[in-house]
Amino acid sequence: METQTKYFLVGLFVVLAITSFNGVDGAGECGKSSPDNEAFKLLPCASAAQDANASPSSQCCSQVKKIGQNPSCLCAIMLSKTAKSSGAKPEIALTIPQRCNLADRPVGYKCGPYTLP
Repeated sequence: METQTKYFLVGLFVVLAITSFNGVDGAGECGKSSPDNEAFKLLPCASAAQDANASPSSQCCSQVKKIGQNPSCLCAIMLSKTAKSSGAKPEIALTIPQRCNLADRPVGYKCGPYTLP
């Protein structure tokens, strides 16, 4: 009886582990990474995301250009808890692609209550 219980628990663990891993493989706005994790890549944009008069750094513009290839990810990052807790203001952060003079930025993309200029 003790052996059956042990096999049952091991089997249950395997099923739960497989189910958990399948959930992780799901892709969200930013693929397999969460917008909160991706927000750390935009750390060089911190001052530009708080002050509309601050010039974004070249590192900031480089990251925004990479992430901006997926507008839904860029939007999710700029509206993420991590971005908000860092003091980023979404209405200002969403102007960074324009302030970086990115020609291929997603102009007019709806991002929550905001629209990318």
